[in-house]
Amino acid sequence: MTNLNIAQQRLHNQHITQPTLEEPAELVKWFGAVQAQDYASAKWALGLRSQHIDDSIEQAFTAGTILRTHVMRPTWHFVSPADIRWLLTLTAPRVNAANAYMYRKLELDDATFARSNTILAQALQSGKQCTRPELVHILEHEGITTTDLRFTCILMRAELDMIICSGPRRGKQFTYALLDERAPVTKTLERNEALAELTRRYFTSHGPATLQDYTWWSGLTTTDARAGIEMIRSECLQEVINGKTYWFSSLTPIAKDAISPTAYVLPPFDEYTVAYEDRSDVLNPAYTEQSGYGIDPTIVINGHIVGTWKRTFQKKAANVILNLFAPLNEDEMLALHASVNRYGAFLNMPANVTFS
Repeated sequence: MTNLNIAQQRLHNQHITQPTLEEPAELVKWFGAVQAQDYASAKWALGLRSQHIDDSIEQAFTAGTILRTHVMRPTWHFVSPADIRWLLTLTAPRVNAANAYMYRKLELDDATFARSNTILAQALQSGKQCTRPELVHILEHEGITTTDLRFTCILMRAELDMIICSGPRRGKQFTYALLDERAPVTKTLERNEALAELTRRYFTSHGPATLQDYTWWSGLTTTDARAGIEMIRSECLQEVINGKTYWFSSLTPIAKDAISPTAYVLPPFDEYTVAYEDRSDVLNPAYTEQSGYGIDPTIVINGHIVGTWKRTFQKKAANVILNLFAPLNEDEMLALHASVNRYGAFLNMPANVTFS
């Protein structure tokens, strides 16, 4: 297996080259979690891997078939309602540990969190959804200070404690709702079962990947990540490439070599890049800083990052500005234009291409 094989297999396993899952909820479940702090871009991450357009993914979010919460590292992720409780049970202790210094600095102790959780639960009961400004007002009225980053930490802790999660958007504003009302009946797993399941999801959807990649993505300790791999070892294949051990599911088909160039415009923080500690398999080290370490919106040709892009809007059209690190041949350029057109179709508007 070469770097090209690794890239092609990841594109295949992430449903980029061949979208086969029909519903956004199925796609999120396949991954286990999809990074989503940039909401609009995260919707494109799902659209890229499916036949859905922006509006239909928004509808799924409104209906609660996909939820958005802090579950790993810590940052926002899309998760399935069926998975949210066992995921949080497994990962919340690690996120709270990562936040511990900030909690202390902001004078947020367990007693304060218990009180704020109670206030939020009472405010949102009976199907009510509130925006952030509304929750600020409610907490301040009850004597809970929300200045600086206290409010962000209070909401995140309520998410980690499985009190609240995302509600439908109200216009462009996000709301919060009670988790018990958005996901009233969900599966629970024992810790080792949850660890095995998250490990299985990662290497099935993101493989080939290393132990270090999984540790980075999940936020788990190296000890737990290694234990998770041992639990599913019989379901995995492994290969040592350039001195690194890669793991991937034995149940997913091996990706076929592409006959013609493939091109994709990926959103920022896409799972294809952000889910790996070491991105050198798909990113030439010479382009590391130019690509924002692979986290910026990237242009991918044949599995490798060859540029970045950004968008602006004007008169019901998207202007897609491409920044290529090196020239492309004619076939690659045609494939890239086709990918931009697909992005325009996702937005339900024309996409005009310019080059920086």
